[in-house]
Amino acid sequence: MTSTRKNINTVPFPPRESMNDRLLPVTIVGSYPQPDWLIDRARLSKMVPRVLEKSLWRIPEPLLQEAQDDATIVAIRDQERAGLDIVSDGEIRRESYFNRFATALDGIDLVHPGQALNRRGELSLVPRVTAPIRRNHPVQVRDVQFLRANTDRRIKITLPGPFTMARLAQDDFYGDERAMALDYAAAVNAEIRDLFAAGADLVQVDEPYMQAQPDKAREYGVEALNRALEGADGPTCVHICFGYAQLVVERPSGYSFLPELAQTPCDQISIETAQSGLDCSVLRELPGKTFLVGVLDLSDTAVETPETVARRIRRALQHVPAERVVVAPDCGMKYLPRDVAFGKLCAMAAGAALVRAELA
Repeated sequence: MTSTRKNINTVPFPPRESMNDRLLPVTIVGSYPQPDWLIDRARLSKMVPRVLEKSLWRIPEPLLQEAQDDATIVAIRDQERAGLDIVSDGEIRRESYFNRFATALDGIDLVHPGQALNRRGELSLVPRVTAPIRRNHPVQVRDVQFLRANTDRRIKITLPGPFTMARLAQDDFYGDERAMALDYAAAVNAEIRDLFAAGADLVQVDEPYMQAQPDKAREYGVEALNRALEGADGPTCVHICFGYAQLVVERPSGYSFLPELAQTPCDQISIETAQSGLDCSVLRELPGKTFLVGVLDLSDTAVETPETVARRIRRALQHVPAERVVVAPDCGMKYLPRDVAFGKLCAMAAGAALVRAELA
């Protein structure tokens, strides 16, 4: 588990004006499969942890950070070898997209969790709010610094959005859903500012519960998201999600909450088109936004051909110019076998190259 890593305190950021910014850049939505030597993937495959699940890690606590660093380098190198233009840290240090940030805030009782319904209608353990939600220290700044020090490509970092965190919390303090969501938004906003200062080129906010609970999202979700993105020092993306393919099999044919994002200042919107066969004409309802167009079906362990990926990209190009398209998987890839995930990334980069050549 040893790797040559750069010192995160001494490596300067590469100058952003020199970074490659080609047509149809290829990226990852966020997560990449963690090695089984690091985490119990069999147990993880049955859950999306909302509270801390430290027993999932196979490495003793004194060695865990070093092991996570080494596994993060593997995830970075896989993305580089596959040909991605914008890389993430693979969310390797997280048990889920959600719980690393959500459980690091003040106002949460970590000893006695609460309960809330997940999108499958089942009760899940969630953070229990017992005092004002506050972010009193950066949570993922070291993650960005480590990523920035170990690649010369553009980098993105992800964190859960305020609406989703509010919907996946048991409120034993506020008695006011909107007020709690806005305090979550203030915490996200402070984190976003620090992430850009640490070297992130793009910050993505994951808001799956805007799709899962659209009526509540219309009540105060947009307001909370706008507060979270206020004054961001770089481009931001919002990921609207149907749920991990491993855990949520049924897919609607369209989004219940998407045009509403025209009211937000986010620069990019990450959508799923592959598994659901989404009618991409909905993209016309969001003029000016750039789209991460999901072109990898993560419910299928068969690796797409580059031609299949290219066909999915062309579907989006019927409705939005190539200058506003970023090529990506449908969602996070953490539940896929590692060899399958890498194969799909390679096919995605090759498919984007095919379409790029057609447009030249």
